[in-house]
Amino acid sequence: MEARVADFGTFSIVGADPRTGEVGVAVASKFLAVGSVVPFAQAGVGAIATQSYANTTYGARGLALLRQKIEPRVVIQRLIRSDSQREQRQVGIVDARGRSATFTGKNCLRWAGGIAGKHFAAQGNILTGEAVVQAMARAFQDTSGELALKLMAALEAGEASGGDARGKQSAAILVARANGGYGGFDDRYIDLRVDDHPEPIRELRRLLTLQLRFRRQEQAFRLYERKQYQAAARLFADIIRDAPDDANAHYNYACILALANSPKAALRSLQRAFELDKNLARLATSDPDLASLRNTPDFKALINQYL
Repeated sequence: MEARVADFGTFSIVGADPRTGEVGVAVASKFLAVGSVVPFAQAGVGAIATQSYANTTYGARGLALLRQKIEPRVVIQRLIRSDSQREQRQVGIVDARGRSATFTGKNCLRWAGGIAGKHFAAQGNILTGEAVVQAMARAFQDTSGELALKLMAALEAGEASGGDARGKQSAAILVARANGGYGGFDDRYIDLRVDDHPEPIRELRRLLTLQLRFRRQEQAFRLYERKQYQAAARLFADIIRDAPDDANAHYNYACILALANSPKAALRSLQRAFELDKNLARLATSDPDLASLRNTPDFKALINQYL
């Protein structure tokens, strides 16, 4: 008999970076909007993936137990103890210290299972085989850089090793960092979903690349607000090396260079911004950050070239 819709096949990984307090989840499935069901995370606390006929109360309840410093293995025991359908559940948990645990009920559709290691737990059901979670574990451990990149690499490795036996549809990544959300008001550092796509993991990678670039620009803007223009300029130089065709990045870099008393470099960056998007020239005519350039012959000539 075909699997019930509720028994959707999924592969996921929960991970933590104890140095930064970051925690997160990456997940993919042949299921619509898997990101609306599986991932839960709180900075400095932990991350939870609940799947396979998912009991979504495991998310909030599990985080509440983690906040009490209860280790993930015991958290899982408490979550499933009162659940009459526990043998259909699958869950992975990691706390902010990097302790982890994974559980697969006996009635989860095969292949189903998981691996818990230092700082991560990888699990899946209705997979092509055990190689999927093994590949995810290796990729997480072997990938350097911030947690979001490690989680993304694990998801890609899982797909490359077979992934969901039924195919592809959706994917998501959630990373919680203290004050890491927009404007520093919450911990939603990375919160991306691909709800329905022929290549959801590939699309998720594209979105993650854009989001990480945006977060770096946010860091630069915070330095700008504190008038730390030299430090902001260095960060924007790195951003542009990674995204040489981003017109807005070149424009913002020009503004910061102007404020940092580097007029020649500012004009070069401004020209590149206009080459990529001539509409920015009109903005430049009244931008207060460019006030030091506005009456110079080179600035006037550049503006006249694009207006």
